[in-house]
Amino acid sequence: MEKCSSVRHVAIIMDGNGRWAEQRGLPRSEGHRQGAETVSRVLEGALDLGIEYLTLYAFSTENWKRPVSEVHALMGLLEEFIDQKLPDFQEKNVRLKTIGRTSGLPSGAAKKLLRAVDLTRNNRAGTLILALNYGGRAEIADAAAALAKAVAAGKVHPEQVNEALFSSFLYDPEIPDPDLMIRTSGELRISNFLLWQLAYSEFYITDKLWPDFTAGDLVEAVTAFSRRKRRFGGR
Repeated sequence: MEKCSSVRHVAIIMDGNGRWAEQRGLPRSEGHRQGAETVSRVLEGALDLGIEYLTLYAFSTENWKRPVSEVHALMGLLEEFIDQKLPDFQEKNVRLKTIGRTSGLPSGAAKKLLRAVDLTRNNRAGTLILALNYGGRAEIADAAAALAKAVAAGKVHPEQVNEALFSSFLYDPEIPDPDLMIRTSGELRISNFLLWQLAYSEFYITDKLWPDFTAGDLVEAVTAFSRRKRRFGGR
């Protein structure tokens, strides 16, 4: 695949695992399992395209409302994914990062995540960011709380507060804002995902369910992005 220098960061809402499984008479857990395989395909495609950052909405703060059995299966799948893919991350020089209230994850998953993040911290071919126990409103609230503490401690003066300063209190300010946000399954909403960071991102919606999404679909999305003219509020 040809490198795409105009896209540094792609964020994806991976929607449709449950519907994919239901259409085939399979348990929802099988849809999530197939969705995890899609992650590997899309990550490889992103690396081929020269995309530096790939952020995946893996588990939201609202997903705890799902049946306990489904949440348990998702957490088990997360641990399995880390165990299976960590050698690939090392071989392909991929750095793993997470955003969200990850301390609220089950201890087993949290420990494996921290270990994988630590082991891959010096990898530089590309960065995979998993948004786990993540909500856009929660991130903004957490950033506001951290900023308020800095003001109370005298480290920041109120008149210094601007967008750039506020951004420095987000979960991982090193990560650039997404150029492109992709949502599968045809839904037309952002579902509390990266509310601050998506301010000027281009959106690409596909009817494909996440387990059916391919590296070729990623190329199609990036190609569509390359035809757009981004004005960032200007003319």
